[in-house]
Amino acid sequence: MIGQINLLLYYLKIKTMKITLNRINDEYLFQCTNAQGNSILLDNTTQPGAKGVSPMESMLMAVAGCSGIDVVSILKKQRQEITGFSAEVEGERVVVDDAKPFKSIMVKFMLEGAIDPKKAFKAAELSFEKYCSVSKTLEPNVEISYEVFVNGEKV
Repeated sequence: MIGQINLLLYYLKIKTMKITLNRINDEYLFQCTNAQGNSILLDNTTQPGAKGVSPMESMLMAVAGCSGIDVVSILKKQRQEITGFSAEVEGERVVVDDAKPFKSIMVKFMLEGAIDPKKAFKAAELSFEKYCSVSKTLEPNVEISYEVFVNGEKV
C-alpha cells in the first residue's frame, strides 16, 4: 500500500508543459510562446536575414540555461558571492540519414566572484548528473561534458 501511495505521489508531481508555435512571416520565422506569455523567435538561420535562432541553437541555449540556473541556485544556497556568470556551449553534429543531430555538447561555465572553485565544480557536476532536465533528456544520445572557470582559472 505504501508503495502505491508513493507511486501516486510521484505521478502527481509530473508536470505537463505546453508551448504554442505561430508562423509570423511568409518565410520560416516562428514565435514560440509559453504558458506565461514569454516567447522566443525560431528561424531558418541558413537563410539571409534570419531574425531568430535555429531550433538546434535553441537546444544549446536550453542546456546553458537549465544548467546555469542549477549552478547559480546551488552556489547561492552555499552563500557563494557570484558577481559574474556566463556560459559558452558548443555542439558537434553528425549526419544521420537526412538529419544532423548533436553527437556531443561541451559547456564552459565562467564564474566571477568570491567563489570556492571546488564548490563551483561540484555545482556543475550536480547539475549534469542529477538536476538538469534538458541534459537528462539529451543524455541517452548526446555526450555532454563541461568545464568550469572561476575568476579566469580552470577548475
